[in-house]
Amino acid sequence: MEAVILEERPNTGEVLVNGKRYMPDAKGNLVPIETIRPADRLEDETVRKIMAFADELSAQISRFRGHTMTDLGEFDALLEQEYNTTKGGPKGNRTYQTFDGLMKVSVQVSEFIDFGPQLQVAKKLLDECLIEWAADSDPKIRAIITRAFNTDKEGKVNRAEIFMLLRLDIDDPRWMEAMRAIREAMRVTGSKEYVRFYRRAKVTDRWEAVTIDLAKA
Repeated sequence: MEAVILEERPNTGEVLVNGKRYMPDAKGNLVPIETIRPADRLEDETVRKIMAFADELSAQISRFRGHTMTDLGEFDALLEQEYNTTKGGPKGNRTYQTFDGLMKVSVQVSEFIDFGPQLQVAKKLLDECLIEWAADSDPKIRAIITRAFNTDKEGKVNRAEIFMLLRLDIDDPRWMEAMRAIREAMRVTGSKEYVRFYRRAKVTDRWEAVTIDLAKA
C-alpha cells in the first residue's frame, strides 16, 4: 500500500497529497485544485490576502494598546510616588494632556452592572404605586416602568430604563423604598477600560478624535 504524504501549504489554503494539490471545502472534503472554479479560487485568494493584512493590523493595535496602558500605568505610579497625587476619579476615569493643550489621551472605565433579587421587591412596590395612583398617574411614568421591567430574550431587564426610574423625583414612601431596593440590587460584575485619543489645531478648537476604529475610519 502506497503511503499517503500530506503537506499543508501555509497561507494558500492548499494541501498537498502525494504531490497533488487540493483545497478543503466548507465540509472538510479535499477538492482537487483543477476542479475548483477560477472565480472561487480568485475569491479565496482575495480574502486570504485581506485577512493577512487584517491579522497583522489587529496584532499591531493590540500591541499598541498594551504599550499605551503600560506607559500610562508607569506615569501614574511615578506621579503617586514622587508627588503623592493621582489622576482621575474614584471609578478610574482619567485624562492626560500635552502641555500645549493640543493632544490628549482619555481612559474611560465602563462598568458591567447586573441586578440581584432586590429588583423584584422594587417591581412589587412600583406595581402597588401604579395601582393606587390609577388614572392619576403620568402615562410617561407608566411607560418607563413597563419598559424597565420588560425582559429581553435572555431574561434581562432594560438597564437604561431602570436608570431612568432612579432619576425621577417622586415623593411617595413606596416609590422611594423601591428606588432604594433598585440601588441595593445593583451589582458590578466587571469593568473594561476604553482608551481614546484626541487632538486639535488650536486650544479654541473642538477636540477631534484620532480614528482607530475601522468602521469610523
